[in-house]
Amino acid sequence: MLSILPTPIGNLGDLSHRVEAILGSCDLVLAEDTRRAEQLLSHLGVRKKTVSFQEYNEEQRLPFIIQELHAGKEVVLLTDAGTPSISDPGFRLVRACLDEKISYTVFPGPSAVTTALVGSGLPPVPFYFGGFLPNSGSKRRGEIKKALERGVTSVYFESPHRLVSCLKDFIVIIPQARFCVARELSKKFEEYVHGTPQEILDYFTQKSVKGEITLVFHPSPTSLKQKNEHHSEKIPILRNLA
Repeated sequence: MLSILPTPIGNLGDLSHRVEAILGSCDLVLAEDTRRAEQLLSHLGVRKKTVSFQEYNEEQRLPFIIQELHAGKEVVLLTDAGTPSISDPGFRLVRACLDEKISYTVFPGPSAVTTALVGSGLPPVPFYFGGFLPNSGSKRRGEIKKALERGVTSVYFESPHRLVSCLKDFIVIIPQARFCVARELSKKFEEYVHGTPQEILDYFTQKSVKGEITLVFHPSPTSLKQKNEHHSEKIPILRNLA
């Protein structure tokens, strides 16, 4: 059987007992980054055969993995952090298991998408997840315009190196959006920063941007004012540090 295992997005204390147990008993670990996987296994005091399974080699690895599964091996899939197949390798492997009638199971667990969505305080249903925003230029601006047209809460991943330039695009296209930048989720310096794109840009131009970033925003300027539709006081930037 193939087991698809979510791993902590930062805090190793979030690793479930079920995930620990299967990592201790499996035959083969497929890992987006074998070094990260070996660090996790070392933390658990476990030694296992690990095989690289990344976006660039996913197709080439499939025949070998399917062969191992048909031979009765217990195979697990890990990504660097969070749930496999969510902006990470995994989709093609699940499809291959379906085609080959191989059993698989998905363990519930950590995801930066849902963690940031809940922590943002923005309307959670419906929401749209778009993976990583395009690096820059017309493609990124086009994606922001699509988010505006959808009119629901959107969640994207972003690189800390591109956050400032990304916010400048938002200022031009949807300046009144209610925004939340979730940074370093579950880690020591966890931070939620709320406000308009301009308010958040002002905040991050005063400090270096580091760590894993998840953007959550709603195009409506009233999305955080639902408790009092007539309340006109400016919503401040809030910072929550773990």
